[in-house]
Amino acid sequence: MAVTYWRTSGLASALLLMWSASSAADEPLRIEQLQRCGNLLEQDTQEFCLQVNGLDDSGFAVKLNGTPLPAEHLRQDNDKVRVRISTAEAQSGPLWFEQREQASNPVWLSLKGSHVLAATDQEVARNMDGLTTYVDLISLIIEESHDGAEEAQRLAEKYGAEVVGQIPPLNTYQLRLPASNLDERDALVLRLGSEVSVDAVVIEESGAEESIERETGTPPAEDDQEWASNRFLDAVNYYQRRLPRSGDIDTHPVRIGVIERDVDFDAPDFADYLGDCQAGTPRTCVYARDAAKPDGHGTTVAGVYAAAWNAGGNSGFLRGLDEVSPGFEVIVDRNSDAGITANIAASVNLVEDGVRVLNWSWGIHRVGAIDIEGKEVDSLVRSGIAMSGYEELLEEFFLWLRREHPEVVVVNSAGNASSFSSRDEYRLPSSFVTDQLFVVGGHERSEQDVEVDDPDYVVKRDASNIDMRVDITAAACVRGSSLVEGERGEAHCGTSYSTPLVGGLLAAMMSISPALTPAQLRMLLRRSAMTIGEEYDFEPVDADDLTAPIIPSERANELDHPDIGLSARLDMYKALDLTVQSLERDR
Repeated sequence: MAVTYWRTSGLASALLLMWSASSAADEPLRIEQLQRCGNLLEQDTQEFCLQVNGLDDSGFAVKLNGTPLPAEHLRQDNDKVRVRISTAEAQSGPLWFEQREQASNPVWLSLKGSHVLAATDQEVARNMDGLTTYVDLISLIIEESHDGAEEAQRLAEKYGAEVVGQIPPLNTYQLRLPASNLDERDALVLRLGSEVSVDAVVIEESGAEESIERETGTPPAEDDQEWASNRFLDAVNYYQRRLPRSGDIDTHPVRIGVIERDVDFDAPDFADYLGDCQAGTPRTCVYARDAAKPDGHGTTVAGVYAAAWNAGGNSGFLRGLDEVSPGFEVIVDRNSDAGITANIAASVNLVEDGVRVLNWSWGIHRVGAIDIEGKEVDSLVRSGIAMSGYEELLEEFFLWLRREHPEVVVVNSAGNASSFSSRDEYRLPSSFVTDQLFVVGGHERSEQDVEVDDPDYVVKRDASNIDMRVDITAAACVRGSSLVEGERGEAHCGTSYSTPLVGGLLAAMMSISPALTPAQLRMLLRRSAMTIGEEYDFEPVDADDLTAPIIPSERANELDHPDIGLSARLDMYKALDLTVQSLERDR
C-alpha cells in the first residue's frame, strides 16, 4: 500500500511512524538496500531510498545518529521506504529501524553529495572486446579551471544530454546521453572528449559487482595457521596488555571505510552489531546493508576487521581489541552498482565523513595483460578506452586526497591473476605510486617446520600478483562466516583478504598515534616486517620481487643485515610495538 508523506503533529508522531505494511513478524528486521534517489544533484535536501525486510503492520521508528526522524520526512510503499533529510539539520551517520523489540542492521547514510547512477539491464551492451559496457551513461572529468557543475550543464545542453550524477570534489559529473547503441555513444564520446574543458571521459564497463577480487583456488591444508604467519594473536594480546583504558597512552577512535556491497547480519559473526552500536562503552561497530548469504565477499572482508570471536567463523582483528578499544567504526559502502566510478564516489563520501583507512579489495586489468608465465589474464579485464578513463579518475582522486586529506591511507589488494601490480598497462589501481596507497600481496603457510620468523615459514600464494609496487604480503586465506553458531565457515583465499589484515593494523596504529603520516606508517610496516622467500625471488634483472625488497634504511642502515633484499611479510605485533616506541621517542 503506497502512502504519501505523513503530516502529523505532536512529539509522539515525530518519534514514531505508524503505517500498515505486509506482515513480516517471522522475519528479522534488515535494511537490504540504501541508495540516494530523486535528484542526485540536490544538496540542501537529499532523498534516500531503502528496501527493508521484516517490517510488520505495527509502528516503528527510523533513527539517524540515534535521533528519530520526523514522520513527515518518511514515505513508504510496502517494503520500500523513502527518507527525506535536510543537510542543515543532520549529519552523516548510522541509520537503523526499530520495531517492537527488534532493531535492524545500521547502515551508513552519507550526506556528502557524491553519487552516480548504475545502468539497468536494458542500458548495457557488449562491446568489441565482449565486455559489458554502459550505453548511455558516461562521466566527464572537467578541467580544474572550470566550474564543474556549470560546465557539465552547458555540455549537457549542447549535446542533448542530462546531468544525472556527480563527484564534486573531483570535478566529475555523470551524463545520460541521447544514445541507444554503442555507435551513437562512441560518436558522442569523441565529440565530448574534444571539448577543451573536458579532461577525460569515463566509460563504465561491467558492474561494480564484477570488479570484486576473489580467488577460487584450493586453500592450504593448514589454513588455521595462516594468521600466525603475521603474529595476529600476539598483536591482539599486545594491544590489550599495553594499551588499557587507564594506561599511560591515550588511544583514539578510528573510522574505516570498506568498499564492498553488504554484510550478512544473520551470521553469528555480526549478530550483535544490530541497532545502536555506539551506546555504552566504546567498541567496534559495523554499518552495512544486509547480505542474503554469509559467504559473500563483503561479509568475509568485513569479518577480518570486525567478526565476533569464538562464533565459529571469522575472527576480526579490531573486534579482538574491544576490551580496551577506543572505538573503531567499520563502514561498508559502495554507493550504487555503477562500477569503478561508484567505488570512487563512495570513497570520496567516506573520506569526507572522516574515514582514515579505505579498504579497496578490488582491481582491474587491461585487456591483453599477461601473467608472470606469459599467458593472457582472462578475469577482471577492461578495454583500453575504459582503463584510460579510470586512470584519469583515479589520478584525480589521489591528487585530491593528497591536497585535502593527506592523513588518509588507501589499502589495495595486489590482485589474484599471477600478474604484475605496478604497471598501469596491466592493472589499476595498484600501479599508482603515492605515499597514500598501500598495496598488499598474499602468502600462505609452507610445509616446512620452521619458526614463524623464518623466511621459509610461508610461500607466495600462487595467484597473488607481484613486483616492486607491492608494499607487503599478508595471509591470503581466512575462514568465512556461517549461519550456524560455532560452525566453521568455508576457507576463502585471495589478496582481498590479505588487505583488511593490513588495513586493520593501520587503524590500530593510528589509534595509538593519530599524527602518523602515510609515509611514517609505511616505514613502520616495513621496518617491523618479517621476510618471505629468497633474496631476489626472481631474476634481479627483471626486478620481479614478491614485494619491494627490504633495503638497509629499513634495517637500521645495516648493509649486511640478513633481511636485505628479501620481500616483506606483515608482522602485526612488532608494528604495534614500534608505533608505541615512536610515541616514547617523541616524548
